[in-house]
Amino acid sequence: MPRASAADAAQTAQRILDSAKELFSVRGFSDVSVDDVARDAGVTRGAVYHHYRNKVALFDEVVAQLQADVARAVVAAAQRADAHPHEQLRAGSHAFLDAITDGAAMRILLVDAPAVTGWQEWRRLDAENSATHLREALRAAGIPEETLDASTAQLSGAMNEAALWTAQHDDTDLARQQSHEVLDRLLTAYVS
Repeated sequence: MPRASAADAAQTAQRILDSAKELFSVRGFSDVSVDDVARDAGVTRGAVYHHYRNKVALFDEVVAQLQADVARAVVAAAQRADAHPHEQLRAGSHAFLDAITDGAAMRILLVDAPAVTGWQEWRRLDAENSATHLREALRAAGIPEETLDASTAQLSGAMNEAALWTAQHDDTDLARQQSHEVLDRLLTAYVS
């Protein structure tokens, strides 16, 4: 039997990731096995292990993809906003809150990832993705260099806490709406 091409292998790896993301988002990390992912992706267990060292490595890749997806949503919203840096900051910040509290991202990034990957790794991924864009937006909005790092950490922390609060709330739609209202107040107070 001929070996799979690189394109076939990449498609298989992506299908495994897509299945894992769906299963992790619905059932949580602890209730999903490698066998579950293989079955859902239509591949063998060996195929999963061929592409991902173990279940944690598979989860880590799902987390990295979701963090990158959130960052892309932030950038896209900022680019669609008014050209004024304050409006780009506002649009990107609201997009972050929406993206991280929506669908798979909420369960995987906010509930399971800090426990599975560890808080330090979660923070590193956040810093490499969304926080990088937040720092750039704050700089463009006129935040002085000497307070840029502290401003990024505090605003990022406020948005992450709002996302966690939203994820744990019984009525996530109401919590998201309230979080957006408070985020607007914070941004208005900070960059006005």
